[in-house]
Amino acid sequence: APQPAAPLVNGLHLTGHLTKEMFKATGEMTTDSDEDYSEISGSDRDEEITWIEWFCHLKGNEFFVEVDEDYIQDDFNLTGLSAQVPCYEDALNMILDFDDQDDHRLQDDQQPLVETAAQMLYGLIHARFILTSRGMAAMLDKYNCYVYGKCPLTQCEAINQAVLPIGMSDLLRQSAAKVYCPHCREIYFPKSSKLECLDGAYFGTTFAHLFFLTYQQQVPPTMPVPHCP
Repeated sequence: APQPAAPLVNGLHLTGHLTKEMFKATGEMTTDSDEDYSEISGSDRDEEITWIEWFCHLKGNEFFVEVDEDYIQDDFNLTGLSAQVPCYEDALNMILDFDDQDDHRLQDDQQPLVETAAQMLYGLIHARFILTSRGMAAMLDKYNCYVYGKCPLTQCEAINQAVLPIGMSDLLRQSAAKVYCPHCREIYFPKSSKLECLDGAYFGTTFAHLFFLTYQQQVPPTMPVPHCP
């Protein structure tokens, strides 16, 4: 399986706020159509978007939900992350769009490192946010839209069963993201190569099970019957 990798940012320098015209330009670098930035179109393009909005709308990052800035600004929610991510303060400032201030300007040689650190940090924050009621509700919307795909088991395919992302470890670079099916209750490699390239720690080991405990109506009432030849 592919090694876990940081989410896609296309090597761009993410300093300060991004305008929606800039968002369209970056979208054209990674897609063949306007679909990847269709949610940000029309007269709204002249407005500014945040780093989080920009990042989550990049092609390949549609598996992430947008984490509330209030959640990120609460230090309690970030406990322990500074030891896991290099350039932690600069990465956090980039995520929150604080890096456009003069005292937070980065040297050119620091920029790529901080960009990568920001991606890693956002992924780890994301794994915690989706355990909250707001984060779980956002993931429910993606689950209902089959963003993470369907179960490959024949009996699950017959009922069009959606799957959720799951990590095999809560630590970075231990395992790539997998998907969990609530029908057969098995874990599979995702069909999407983009999802499989994300680190499993960005979704964590707890989320999928807590999700189905919270939304029990999403759990199929039966399990597949083993095939007996």
